[in-house]
Amino acid sequence: MDVRKSVESDGSVHLQIIENSRLSETYGSSNTIFELENRAIEKRDSSTADSVAPTTPTTIRAPEKKLTLFALRLAVLEKAATGLGTLGFIWATVVLLGGFAITLDKTDFWFITTILLIEGTRIFSRSHELEWQHEATWSITGAGMNSFRALRDSSHNFFGYLKEIFNPLFTVTKKGRQSREVTMTTAQASPGNWDQRKTPTRAWTNSDVPLLPYGRWVFLSRNISQILYWLQILSATACVVLSLMKLIKHNYGEVSKGDTDKRNRKSALTIFYSLALAEALLFLMEKAYWEWKVRFCKLLEDVNSECGLGPSGMVSMRRFFYDAYSRCVNGSIFDGLKMDMVAFGMDLLASNSTDEQLIGARILRQLSASEQFSDDTLQKIGINISLIERLVEMLSWKNPQEEEIRQSAAEILSKLAGKKQNSLRVAGIPGAMESISSLLETNRISIAATDEIGEKRIIFDHRHYGFWTFNQLGLLILKKLAHDHDNCGKIGNTRGLLPKIIDFTHAEERLLKDENVAPSQIMTVKRSLQLVKMLASTTGTTGEHLRREISEIVFTISNIRDILKNGEKHPMLQKLAIEILTSLAQEEDATERIGGTGGVLKELFNIFFNHQMPESQYHVRIAAGEALAMLALESRNNCHQILKLQVLERLVGALEVPLLRINTARILRNLCTYSGSDRFNQLKGVAAAAPTILKAIMLGENKLQEVMVGLAAHVLKYVTSEESTIMFEEAGIKEADLANKLVEILRKYEKPAIKVPRIRRFAIELAIWMMLNNREDVRIFKDRGMEEELEGVLETTAEIESFNIFSGTVGLSRHSTTIHSLVETALELLRDGENQAAWH
Repeated sequence: MDVRKSVESDGSVHLQIIENSRLSETYGSSNTIFELENRAIEKRDSSTADSVAPTTPTTIRAPEKKLTLFALRLAVLEKAATGLGTLGFIWATVVLLGGFAITLDKTDFWFITTILLIEGTRIFSRSHELEWQHEATWSITGAGMNSFRALRDSSHNFFGYLKEIFNPLFTVTKKGRQSREVTMTTAQASPGNWDQRKTPTRAWTNSDVPLLPYGRWVFLSRNISQILYWLQILSATACVVLSLMKLIKHNYGEVSKGDTDKRNRKSALTIFYSLALAEALLFLMEKAYWEWKVRFCKLLEDVNSECGLGPSGMVSMRRFFYDAYSRCVNGSIFDGLKMDMVAFGMDLLASNSTDEQLIGARILRQLSASEQFSDDTLQKIGINISLIERLVEMLSWKNPQEEEIRQSAAEILSKLAGKKQNSLRVAGIPGAMESISSLLETNRISIAATDEIGEKRIIFDHRHYGFWTFNQLGLLILKKLAHDHDNCGKIGNTRGLLPKIIDFTHAEERLLKDENVAPSQIMTVKRSLQLVKMLASTTGTTGEHLRREISEIVFTISNIRDILKNGEKHPMLQKLAIEILTSLAQEEDATERIGGTGGVLKELFNIFFNHQMPESQYHVRIAAGEALAMLALESRNNCHQILKLQVLERLVGALEVPLLRINTARILRNLCTYSGSDRFNQLKGVAAAAPTILKAIMLGENKLQEVMVGLAAHVLKYVTSEESTIMFEEAGIKEADLANKLVEILRKYEKPAIKVPRIRRFAIELAIWMMLNNREDVRIFKDRGMEEELEGVLETTAEIESFNIFSGTVGLSRHSTTIHSLVETALELLRDGENQAAWH
């Protein structure tokens, strides 16, 4: 910074070129369109470096394993109790009631009968409880899992519910309409609060089914699980009491000595009551263990917290546990161990139930966003093509009641598209781009529904719909998909998609200058610009097609101009907009459109010359310089427009500014090359930059040296022979020194260099000018071995030396004169100095 200020305050040229060139390299270290990108070499080098110190991924234990293990332990107790109960039932029916029914004491007969009835009730309740509890997990926060607590909390309303049992006013038909449509969203429902809304449907929600027209609370299916639960507790308790009473008293009736029919009765009864007691105790132990882990140890809450599912995740946890427990009870006790939350969420998402889809979407959204579980989750989703198709399908759902499901699907796909292989699968689904395009909507129209009797009702106002959220997600998905070349082509070929993307690049002056603007609005503009930049920088014929399509949209360039003009508070937006112009300028028609749009070149120069811009935003100025160099390349009209702005003097001065010198040299070279001979007088002032250029050639390196050598060959054309001597004296350099430097350059770059692909061409052009301008230079070049170096160039020429710019590894804008032709000219001058005037 101190060096730059000293330069601006003093008109003399006294720069430390080596240090300044390093500064320029620092700020312009990334590959630009003027350089060849050789990513294959970089990746090979980086992969070699990475292989030295490989990192071992840390295995993270899935939190839901605690639930599946808990389910297994419960299933062991449950199956043990069921086994004892079965044995007791067989013992009673076959041995006692079947063999001793007549000889049993009256008390034992009724005790056994009662116990069997009780146990039958419990077994029946148990066989159906899981089914009802499974449905209860949708709406009862504590049903089944926290049954004691749930019923305790609701017990104070029990008498109120009793009134409902006898209240015949609860009916399920009203005007004949709700027989088909049970629930309907109210106009006051909040679109962001799913749990408080009812989804319009033609089918019943299982947890809301009234089994009888009377008694809403008792006969609702979501409450029956509680009734069955308590029936089992009461049955087991009664069984314990009855069994203990008989085992303690041993009053099995009197057995006479000669009565052989009753001699084994006491043992048989003792066995039965023991089996009944053991079964009931095991069952109560199971329930006690259940309540201890769930209520006091808060197992579900802990697992939910570890999974990061949030408050709404408790419904998912209950549902997951009941599924695992059901598998352990109904099948092998190890079946539940095979379950995991990701597969569980995938199964629910593929369901036809809106509730299940919502739970599945929430699970997968949270896990895919989790730092711990994201990789595993996305890997499992990525190999399930049918699930990806389901997610893509959900993007086009416009029903306001499905807003959260749609948003979750978009968030999951945005994570999924971040990995290349998955992005190819997403984009390969038929209609995927159209579904993603549906996220880019900004309409504010209310949806009206007409019921069966012709009554029109507004069921949702789109002003509450999260359009900005969906817009950002849609742009994010497209941005990640655009990392792949083929996907860029699909985006461009999707009808109506490019105009939507361009529409989001529009930013009004109020939006850009308002300090209190919502970050989401700026983020939307940023993502749209990032996406357009990626599309515009695509290589090959696909890139040509995209650049043509983008530039032909009439709002593209004007939107970018507004950002350049009013976006000083948002330098990142300006940089993205500038890079879009740079990429579009690869096409001749687009270059003319940009230059012909009023104010674009002016705003680029305003940014390029903005010395008040903080150092942290220097990258914006560098990008503006690169864009100007591209717009002036092979464009006579744009060069004339730049000269009309009267910025030549400022450009000459900018050659002394380390930050700007590289792109300034490119701009001046293009102005000198493509403005035409009729602009000679307007460009004559560029000769004042000759001393600075010569010093930079002698002391600079890499990019700086390349652009200065390239500029010198054109700037020196505006210097007469008399002025040439003064110029070298002012720079403190002799022509022999410059000749030596050019030979050194050819010797140093004996093969074409990737970072400076044009330096040999520029060095030969400058050598030709020197030999034409001064015959004495021919001898100097001969003495320095120039002829041998030129012959070496003929043997090592490559295609990368034939182009002005590059799109990745593809050369663009071929030089009109081949390097072979330049070498032949230089060799001819060296071999026959007398032909210099004739060639000139």
